Amino acid sequence: MKEFDYRIAGEPVQVKVPEDSFDLQAFRRWFETADRRGPIALDTETTGLDIYSTGYRLRTVQFGDRSTAWVIPFELGGVFAEAARWALRLGRKFQIHNAPFDWAVLDRHASMSIEDLAPRTIDTRLKAGLIDPRQPQEGGRGTALKPLSAYYIDPSAPDTQGDLTAVFRSLKLTKATGWAGIPLDHPTYLLYAGLDVLLTARLDASLDEELKRLEVRPRLIAYEHEIARICALMQRTGMVLDIDYTRELDGQLADDALRYEAVALRYGVENVNAAAQLRTALWEMGERWEDTTASGLLKVDKAVLHRFADLDQNSGKRLNRRTPNPLAEAVIRSKRAGKWRSAYTQTFLDTVDSDGRVHAFVNSMQARTARMSITRPALQTLPSGDAMIRRCLLAEPGHVMVSTDFKAVELRVLAALADVKRMKEAIRNGEDLHSFTARLVFGENFTPEHRKYCKGVGFSKVYGGGAEATARQTGAPIEDIKRAFAAYNRVYPEVRRMSNRWQREAYETGMVHVSVTGRRLPLDRDRIYAVVNYGVQSAARDCLGQSLINLEEAGLLPYCRLPIHDEVLASVPQAEAKDLAREIERCMTFDLYGVPIEAEAEIGGRSWGSLYGADY
Repeated sequence: MKEFDYRIAGEPVQVKVPEDSFDLQAFRRWFETADRRGPIALDTETTGLDIYSTGYRLRTVQFGDRSTAWVIPFELGGVFAEAARWALRLGRKFQIHNAPFDWAVLDRHASMSIEDLAPRTIDTRLKAGLIDPRQPQEGGRGTALKPLSAYYIDPSAPDTQGDLTAVFRSLKLTKATGWAGIPLDHPTYLLYAGLDVLLTARLDASLDEELKRLEVRPRLIAYEHEIARICALMQRTGMVLDIDYTRELDGQLADDALRYEAVALRYGVENVNAAAQLRTALWEMGERWEDTTASGLLKVDKAVLHRFADLDQNSGKRLNRRTPNPLAEAVIRSKRAGKWRSAYTQTFLDTVDSDGRVHAFVNSMQARTARMSITRPALQTLPSGDAMIRRCLLAEPGHVMVSTDFKAVELRVLAALADVKRMKEAIRNGEDLHSFTARLVFGENFTPEHRKYCKGVGFSKVYGGGAEATARQTGAPIEDIKRAFAAYNRVYPEVRRMSNRWQREAYETGMVHVSVTGRRLPLDRDRIYAVVNYGVQSAARDCLGQSLINLEEAGLLPYCRLPIHDEVLASVPQAEAKDLAREIERCMTFDLYGVPIEAEAEIGGRSWGSLYGADY
């Protein structure tokens, strides 16, 4: 038996690593006793993050309480792997920090299904996010285990990450290769593994005290665990990858990047990511603009480049407002090709599993407002009109893709929360909200341009933008946008009243807004006006969360593949597509304070890209 002594918060703790069957008997005795006392902390060490990729390995499984950790060398197989599986089957309740990762690892590599393990799990990362969802760069503590432990448990909470990195270097390994290459019996590695469960066991009790003090609803905690489990099941299913098409597209993107880099070079730009070179070249071409960075330099960001290239920033389509600048367009297309290769096609090919599937990781509670995110690959960041990348991902054989999207959910949530009488009336009458607003602001003879102004202003209310930002995004004159803002406030006075009330309440409650579902949303003192944005975005996210629960209750979860923004993507049998699409719509339709939250399904072909114009 290997044993490592340590101290946490002045108290002695021990990490034990069994080396034979006799040691495993001691582990089993400890586990049975610890399981009767209460939850046991659980963690895994693996070869990396790409759980479903070929060659991935589960190296150790750790169990622990406040004073003792056991590191089971699962990679050795035999009696060690069986002991870990025995404990996983027996345990009544487990504490895991970032449970969806370990659920997926144990489901894939230890025959412990998510369905079995998730109902017995307490996720300390989810609890921490309900206390304060902000990351360190936003002024919060973040949701990583070590910083949380330093705050709640011990300011000098042990962090052997630095020691482990030094070991990687001594073995001529990098951070990327170290987890797979470090010897399984290395003392620093084993200590690192054991400390995480000791900290998690202590952290859970501290988080419970804080959740109770802040009066966070127990139902909200349970709800977030349900959403995390549902997203983990979708991740496990994954999506079929058209490998041949993806390889061909990857080569095409590589060619595009080089071709447009050559165009940029003709205008004196050697590196399309070099802002100084680009700024100088555009100025010498006669471009003039006033957008500046915080340091006073002229911006050459995405918005500026798209304006000069005469391209819509979201769809990439020609605007026909000016003569396109060839350098700006070349830089945009070169950057896009490079980014799409690294973020999508190469990631697809690097992470595809042995069955030809890609498993994007869904973080069910990521942003400050709890909006979900999708990483590795980041499928939520694809441009709204793209078909090229989405064409890589397929429905099952004999299936078609169905995309079911909420109808203007943010504006409907805004109307519900602020009780906006005229807006609610328009929704009930089935009117286009942007046209309805344009009619109120500009009269019956409003133009498409007026509708665009009102759409920009409406979304600025939801996303917290001002007149200048809206003018930049819409390309409209700033004075027109300011007039539209003033008119919007006149026709929908309830929105401003709600914003003022929420801001007053935030000052009285320590700069925290409590959402309609009881979620704590910390505000920045210099951006307190963002309270409307946070409140609306959080409620819209919870509309999606409730829809996922409804879909599972209706037996539709096996068809679901991804939650994307305000949309659910599904793979359904072609013969039943219409019936299943209607049922998905039903599950995503409900009432919010008298406002119908409605969804509309679109049936495509076999590829995700077919919903965006692809021919397959």
